[in-house]
Amino acid sequence: VILAASAVAVVVIIERMLHFHRAQINSTEFLNGVRTVLKRDNVVEALAICDATPGPVARLVKVAILNRDRGRDGVREALEDAGFLEVPRLETKLNLIATIAQISPLMGLLGTVLGFIKVFTKIEAAGLQANVGQLSAGVWEALICTAAGLAVAIPCYAAYNYLVSRVNAIVLDMEQISTEILNIVTDPANLRT
Repeated sequence: VILAASAVAVVVIIERMLHFHRAQINSTEFLNGVRTVLKRDNVVEALAICDATPGPVARLVKVAILNRDRGRDGVREALEDAGFLEVPRLETKLNLIATIAQISPLMGLLGTVLGFIKVFTKIEAAGLQANVGQLSAGVWEALICTAAGLAVAIPCYAAYNYLVSRVNAIVLDMEQISTEILNIVTDPANLRT
């Protein structure tokens, strides 16, 4: 069971890392490109740039451009709604990694307890004739379960915390870009900067 949990964790961690790698863009460069195109009043090209750029930042900029005629409050509301949809996409499967990190040591402990039960059953069956070799093999088998659980949990905790930090960085980027694009699409004077 611990091995299966480990395999699932590895797959999910790799998938999330690839997802975050694709989602992270140079937001300043991206926004400058969109601003340049909007200066020429070419909304279609600005939307094409957003469509060609992966990640939540580009999707938020697209929402702002599409809603630019709704006024400042309307654009802000559209950006907030879009942001609320993007954050769960970023957090997808992170709970699975956290759960594996939390239950792996418990599964290892359960294996250890079951191993010691097996050892004590052998002792009881052998009476006073149980040899040290039989006992040490059972104890070793029991302790390896705990070690396996910890060997899975520790990297999962580290990966979870790293991935959460990536989510936080992307969300911060989304917030900053939302403010900038809000100013750009609702005040033509901001297209000059």
